[in-house]
Amino acid sequence: MSFSTEFGLLLRARCPLIYVPTLEEERLELAIRQVAQGLNQRPVYLWDFVEGYQGNPNDQGFGRRNPLQALDLVEKLPATAPAIFILRDYHRFLEDVAVARKLRNLARVLKSQPKSLVVVAPGVAIPADLREVLTVVEFPLPSALEIRAEILGLLASLQPNPDPQLLDDLVRACQGLSLERLRRVLARAVAAHGRVDPSDLDSILAEKRQIIRQTQILDFCPASETVQDIGGLDNLKDWLVRRGGAFSEAARQYGLPFPRGLLLAGVQGTGKSLTAKAIAHHWHLPLLRLDVGRLFGGLVGESESRTRQMIQVAEALSPCVLWIDEIDKAFGYLDSRGDSGTTSRVFGTFITWMAEKTSPVFVVATANNIQSLPPELLRKGRFDEIFFVGLPNQEERRAIFQVHLSRVRPQTWETYDLSRLAYETPDFSGAEIEQVIIEAMHTGFSRGREFESDDILEAASQMVPLARTAQDQVEWLQAWAAAGKARPASRYGGFGRHLDRSS
Repeated sequence: MSFSTEFGLLLRARCPLIYVPTLEEERLELAIRQVAQGLNQRPVYLWDFVEGYQGNPNDQGFGRRNPLQALDLVEKLPATAPAIFILRDYHRFLEDVAVARKLRNLARVLKSQPKSLVVVAPGVAIPADLREVLTVVEFPLPSALEIRAEILGLLASLQPNPDPQLLDDLVRACQGLSLERLRRVLARAVAAHGRVDPSDLDSILAEKRQIIRQTQILDFCPASETVQDIGGLDNLKDWLVRRGGAFSEAARQYGLPFPRGLLLAGVQGTGKSLTAKAIAHHWHLPLLRLDVGRLFGGLVGESESRTRQMIQVAEALSPCVLWIDEIDKAFGYLDSRGDSGTTSRVFGTFITWMAEKTSPVFVVATANNIQSLPPELLRKGRFDEIFFVGLPNQEERRAIFQVHLSRVRPQTWETYDLSRLAYETPDFSGAEIEQVIIEAMHTGFSRGREFESDDILEAASQMVPLARTAQDQVEWLQAWAAAGKARPASRYGGFGRHLDRSS
């Protein structure tokens, strides 16, 4: 049900006290006036603490700096006169005993009158004694259609016929922003170079970063990594590329649902976290990292409340990528937790949202110990796909060496013997390959010369890879994936050493 439909229904039902949490006062007031026009031009009165009542000559300034007196106007009007009273920032006065008592008295009287009071606040903060008389109505952020209309209106004089692909990208990137923030970021782009182009998508993501900084649960992660930075994992990269346009309006018209998410399970250091960052960058979406530990609070019900807040923020900033690193550490072995069921309740809220969400929030969860995860998390419907990320084979190790060396030596990486390096490093993960390159750089730097392939091989010979120190766990993961429990991220499979002739 849309806000206009729900709000109009409450007015017709003579709901006396309505509470709307939103930061978009201007847009809300416009929406309320539109509803009021459909109800025989019902008058709308606006009040704030500084100016009092505004817009009506007979009552201009009435109730200025007096929130209790502001409620007197409701009783001054004839009982049969319909009206809507919008009280800005009135949540600040609800703790006052006189204001609270007056509102409760009005709630009784207005049940038989065509009048309604609307408290506008940035968030929900309702005292216990008013919870029974206040009806909370959510005012959602602008829809894709509203955003598209706003962008076209702002660009009408500069770019009357914007590129359709650019327009789709702008609409998608601006979802989760208020109209005021949208206007600000587009005005900044126009002021910078006189038009809006694809480079301004990063500015929109920066605006979303400002919103994330105001929360204490989610982190906004800059995502500069690209799909090309991932060595190997060809099956996974093909899967991601095919879904690159799945958040567009064309995909909605085609009938495609929004992608739900991925679970990346496998050996540590094989590029799971890197993949999460590359997805956000490739799809031009903000990357939100959830630290599950921040969900848990010491007060009763606080953890569940924080979980709901996390969901609301993620959906408000959608489309986005929600990255949950090492989800097995947070929700593994639920039955053995001695926390009076708090973790189980948080987990239940989270997986229910994952199964029922219709918002474009793409969840990327990574796990090293798949054994510890509850089976209900792994069932179809939570994620679009579960990929197994195994140890790279020789060809993939060569690609990983190329990625890392081209980053630290962009002009001379071709002078390194990539084939030999890949052949001599069986069982090494991507993170371990990066580390041996860093170790070789230390060697070359300490000796006052450029590091060479032999330095890398020397560093590799002194490192014991995780595949050997945690051999039992790695082999169990490979056997689990080989049994068809997950889709291989690499074309060669990555299920066991026997597939890599160099091992």
